[in-house]
Amino acid sequence: MADTVLYEVDGGLATITLNRPGAMNAVNNEAKSALRDAVLDAAGDNSIRAVLLTAAGDRAFCVGQDLKEHIGLLSEARASESGNAMSTVGEHYNPIVRALAEMPKPVVAGINGVAAGAGLGFALACDYRVMADTATFTTAFAGVGLSADSGLSWTLPRFVGPGTAAELLLFPRSHTADEARAMGVVNRVVPAARLAETARSVARELAEGPTLAYASLKESLAYALDHSLEETLAKEAELQTRAGASEDHATAVRAFTEKTRPRFQGR
Repeated sequence: MADTVLYEVDGGLATITLNRPGAMNAVNNEAKSALRDAVLDAAGDNSIRAVLLTAAGDRAFCVGQDLKEHIGLLSEARASESGNAMSTVGEHYNPIVRALAEMPKPVVAGINGVAAGAGLGFALACDYRVMADTATFTTAFAGVGLSADSGLSWTLPRFVGPGTAAELLLFPRSHTADEARAMGVVNRVVPAARLAETARSVARELAEGPTLAYASLKESLAYALDHSLEETLAKEAELQTRAGASEDHATAVRAFTEKTRPRFQGR
């Protein structure tokens, strides 16, 4: 794994850390490839039961595309009839966001600083977001003459509603952590000094939980967003049958009857 992205596994918890603090964790091509590979590795590794996505430093979670590199890519694209500086959307951003959102295990974002553009998209693709009280977010795209990517046109309206999503995208500005919490963009705001500890604690708790049930809950929530009640009820029955056959369910029922704490194994 490249130094621009760090990957650590500890007891079923994979921690993915964006590691370009001097560039406010902007993602250049090297970092985007490394992040994509890390997220896909975590998604495909059955021994990993939860993922924590965070960033180095205290200024930024991720400010999106590295614009210094992007300037060069735009110049190359203009000089070549076949060039496309925006091919990174399909090559990097889309697989990153899909893997975060669709992997059959929970993903926690530890937002230590500015989350802008694709950085905000990455955070919203996660299942739970813990944000430092000093952190901020902005959609950013319109400010640099771009449309949304990294899933923001899909995730943002689902968090804040279509009207507010349009406002955030059309008039990008910096929003505080308290505003993010009030909008429902993040789940928890904590003092900056406690961000790393709290985010890791949340991710660790999920890593020790009923992994198959979490996978079913993620699938059920995603399905219900664009299906009818009748279809969703059928999907719930399907997923509940699967969860009900798991070892974790049997363990939890036995622990309940014995008045003990269940020890889930993720099976």
